[in-house]
Amino acid sequence: MNSTRNAFEVRCLLASLFLSAIPVYAADTPFNSASISGLGARNIGSAAMSGRISCIAGVHEPLGKITLFVGSASGGVWKSDDNGTRYRPIFDEQAVQSIGAVALDPKNSKNVWVGTGESWTRNSVSIGDGIYKSTDGGETWLRAGLEKSERIGRIAVDPRNSDTVFAAVPGALWSDSPDRGLAVCTKRPTAARRGSWS
Repeated sequence: MNSTRNAFEVRCLLASLFLSAIPVYAADTPFNSASISGLGARNIGSAAMSGRISCIAGVHEPLGKITLFVGSASGGVWKSDDNGTRYRPIFDEQAVQSIGAVALDPKNSKNVWVGTGESWTRNSVSIGDGIYKSTDGGETWLRAGLEKSERIGRIAVDPRNSDTVFAAVPGALWSDSPDRGLAVCTKRPTAARRGSWS
């Protein structure tokens, strides 16, 4: 019984020494608004819905720099002219900001295609209003068709013929959709007419 009691006393003594060694900071430092007044809010991750990156396209320019186009699920298209160091929004003037696909013409990287509407099936999915084309590297945009598609998951430009563009269209998420499938544009969209999709 003495050995059991001695072992118990030793454990209690060690526990009290351990607990007394833990510093109590809360009592030492009072918390008030001055404690955090110098801290500014900053984005440390994709906490906002627009933080989901849905697509990226890039080109290695002849002078050595890399130009990148990044599509965000709910935050438009962003462009970097300096190897991805800084980005600026280039799609803000359009009616939708949900992006599902970005593609560059292999023959002319100034021709940028953007498919709106994210293709991820999730509870907060955003829809789009078709496919857009820019012929000046994203400075101006022309809506090129597929207005009722709701979401475009992928765009590919034929490397042999820039006028042929393929679009993977998941269509309406919660219902049947005649706009679902692989769409092919074989006529170049202009300011006077939309692209011809089949």
